[in-house]
Formats: sequence, structure tokens, C-alpha cells
Amino acid sequence: MAEVLLYHHIQGLTDGVRAFADELRNAGHTVHAPDLFEGRTFAGIEEGFAFVRETGFDAIRDRGTAAADELGSDLVYAGFSFGVTIAQGLAQTRPGARGALLLFSCLPVSEFGESWPDGMPVQIHGKEDDEYFAEDLPAARELAASTPDAELFIYPGGQHLFADSSLGDFDPEASALLMERVKAFLGAL
Repeated sequence: MAEVLLYHHIQGLTDGVRAFADELRNAGHTVHAPDLFEGRTFAGIEEGFAFVRETGFDAIRDRGTAAADELGSDLVYAGFSFGVTIAQGLAQTRPGARGALLLFSCLPVSEFGESWPDGMPVQIHGKEDDEYFAEDLPAARELAASTPDAELFIYPGGQHLFADSSLGDFDPEASALLMERVKAFLGAL
């Protein structure tokens, strides 16, 4: 079984992110889901971004890195949207990383190095008409084309945080398929 460090999205560590982590735990994985916003959750994406701007992007990233420092290596780094900015960076730069799950976002690999680490598996998930994921889709396609260890899954629809069961964007069918794929990915490590 895998050990996963899961970073929440811009609306915080919501009940839906907790439920996602719990489902992976129920499948036998160890999942850490640090609260980078210190108990705060937000009703919308813009409110979450306002909090991050006020707190500082670097301060939030530092909290994410500190959570990783407490756990050591051999982790799968996972992120929901905003959390991908931390998870992807750690996956690309930390020795011992076992894999990456990039949910609803993907940054250009060049943000964190010259190339994706050889042999490190990665899954990228997003919706085809999601305005936020559309900005990241070129980077996701480039990553998927650059390594045989990458899988890119694009789902129909436009919801952004569609696997968070506590939000209005929740899509039960797409979320179930995403979870099935994530469990298969983790089970193969």
C-alpha cells in the first residue's frame, strides 16, 4: 500500500477532501491531509485566493513543505487544484518520491526542473470544459507526452473541483471513475 500526502484546494480542507482521503484510507493506503489554511474553509474560489494572497503564497507553500519534511521520503504527492502547486513541486524535486496525483491542475514541468523524473508515475485528471483546467491542459498534455509513466484523464463537463463531495461542482459519476483510477494507480506502486 502507498503513503500519500494530499494537499487540499483553494477552498481549504473541506469535508469533501477529507472524504476523498478517507476513501483512500479505507482502501488500505496511509493518507496525510494537512490543513494548510489552519482550519479555514471558503465558500468560493475567489475567497480562498483572497486568503492566500493575504497570507502569502510562499507561506502556504512553506506549510506544505513542512508537512512533507515531517514524513520523510517514499511518498506519493497528491494535490487538488491549488494543492497541485505544492504536490507537483515536491514530486519533481524530492528524492524518494514514489508518484504524483495531479487533480484538476498541472503546471509546466519547467516550473520545478528540466524534466519529469525518470520512472516516476503520474496521473493527471481534469474536465474538458473546466475554465481553470483549460489553462493547465497544454502543460498536462506536454507532461503526458514526455514520459511513458504519465496518464492524462479528461472527463466530460466543466466542473472544476468535481471530486469534492462537499461542493456544488461535485460530479458523482466522474468522481467515482477518478477514484477507481487513483486506487489502481496507488495499488500498482
